[in-house]
Amino acid sequence: MIRDYFRIMMVNLTTGKTTIVELPGRGDYLGGAGLAAHLFDKYGHVDRDWDDPEQPLIFAIGPLTGYFPLMSKTCCAFRSPYHNQYTESYAGGKSALSLRFADLDALVVTGRAKRLTALCVGSRRVETRDVEYLRGFDAIHTGRVLRKMFPGSGRRSILRIGPAGENLSSYACINVDTFRHFGRMGGGTAMGAKNLKGICILGDRGFGLPEGKEYPKLYKEIFKQLTTTEMMAKYHGLGTAVNINPLNELKSLPWKNLQQTSSPEADGISGETFADDTLLRNAACAGCPVGCIHVGFVREQFQTNNQYLYRQVGYDYEPIFSCGGMLEVTDASDVLRILDVIEKEGLDCMSAGVALAWATEALEKGVVSTEETVLDLKWGDAETYMKAVELISRPPNEFYALIAKGTMRCAERYGGQDFACVLGQEMAGYATGEVFFVSEGLGFRHSHLDSGGYAYDQKHEDKDVKRALDFLVQDGRERIVLNCMVGCLFSRGVYKDDLLAEAMASVGYGELHGSVAEIGARVQKLRWRLRLRMGYRPDKVRIPKRYTEITTWKGPLDTDYMEALRAGYAARILEMGAPVDEPGDKEDD
Repeated sequence: MIRDYFRIMMVNLTTGKTTIVELPGRGDYLGGAGLAAHLFDKYGHVDRDWDDPEQPLIFAIGPLTGYFPLMSKTCCAFRSPYHNQYTESYAGGKSALSLRFADLDALVVTGRAKRLTALCVGSRRVETRDVEYLRGFDAIHTGRVLRKMFPGSGRRSILRIGPAGENLSSYACINVDTFRHFGRMGGGTAMGAKNLKGICILGDRGFGLPEGKEYPKLYKEIFKQLTTTEMMAKYHGLGTAVNINPLNELKSLPWKNLQQTSSPEADGISGETFADDTLLRNAACAGCPVGCIHVGFVREQFQTNNQYLYRQVGYDYEPIFSCGGMLEVTDASDVLRILDVIEKEGLDCMSAGVALAWATEALEKGVVSTEETVLDLKWGDAETYMKAVELISRPPNEFYALIAKGTMRCAERYGGQDFACVLGQEMAGYATGEVFFVSEGLGFRHSHLDSGGYAYDQKHEDKDVKRALDFLVQDGRERIVLNCMVGCLFSRGVYKDDLLAEAMASVGYGELHGSVAEIGARVQKLRWRLRLRMGYRPDKVRIPKRYTEITTWKGPLDTDYMEALRAGYAARILEMGAPVDEPGDKEDD
């Protein structure tokens, strides 16, 4: 094997101490999601809250990072401020390849700096800088400062937070290289709690490629599959924004806080409209030949003259659904303008958009008044929504302080729980039906990417509970394997278990403790164990009433079927998370 252990950099912001740890377990956990869970199991604290300084913030890559195309993501793991339990988030950009070139499998940050700090790490360098003067700076401006502060080559990755992370909004994100994000569950908040404004990862070393004919031959085969299939062409072309019109036709597009599942005005924010009217360029994560990042532009006129300022804003389906359809904003440029403010403040765009949709309906129904919302929120009013985003990031009153902690937290205080579109966290953009709602509502990350529940709904009219549950568990396990490699999930149609095992062997990682599928199941159980030990009760989860009121292409939602799925999936989760002897497990605290 190339290296049968993980090389971990441990940085303690309280003491200023940095250590390199060589941790066994490559054959047990692969890397990525498996390594992150293993590290949290070893260094995390089940009996302390998310904001305890000694809780670790983990960035982990996989064994194939830098060796094969689309192995381009980093897993960020932490105890979430959203629900105070273990979670993960994923981002592309240059972070993964920078860690590989820094000769690290993971970076683990603990402690809390006395003042706002920026951290720079590489194979030959660890440095912290006092950046208290950056407090309140938006994420885009912060990125510019950090790039000047820590000069480097194209192997450098810049991670940073905006004011939302500093102010501990529960869904603050980590901006990665401007157009990518550790978006969901509050990674930016975890950084803010550590007084950590930014991280620069310097890829300041090289790494060798395997010798012999096997590796280059396999690389060429995989590269061909990933760049010649129609699936990947879709991601480069219109990107995931292409989903707007098909989901609208299927009556599966969340619209106006899910009061509707389709709209005749959806074409105004379709992928085709964005491409025709706003698309500036495509970009790609390091190590990816596809180029799925779509960058649009917004134009702002200066008040003093007739000159304009143009800004670049990344977009894909999820930002369009949350800041377009959910708010009934039907102009593509207006959607980008809202997203531009969200980017600067450093919020997760899905949570921010869905939270504002709930607030608009709550105001409309009289659940709250303008005394709470400050602004007169109205469907389609982009200017007001832009101002409201800043209030979520910098709360002026109790209402915004609560909504910054999560929509349901605010609804529990003021009312309106029935129409809060929350499935563990603010929903993703697929009103496809019962399987997806249960999958996201009870899922490990409460993410549409925990499994393909949204696709299952679109392909199956039957209501076979066991078949659907088997799919959720099996598909989830397959995705975990790719998350251990930390590959882009767009490539899951190519990187099946057998090919991943072959790729591992070609770079010298053939000696695994079980098959790739067995390791995936091991990691799946470990992740659930961690959440359950921190208080997660899937059997207590309830799905808000709004989800029982929708109609999709299959007709009205079947509440009996959804309840059977909910109870069955909760039981499966409890079974997967039952205590077992795992390599390296700690005793319960």
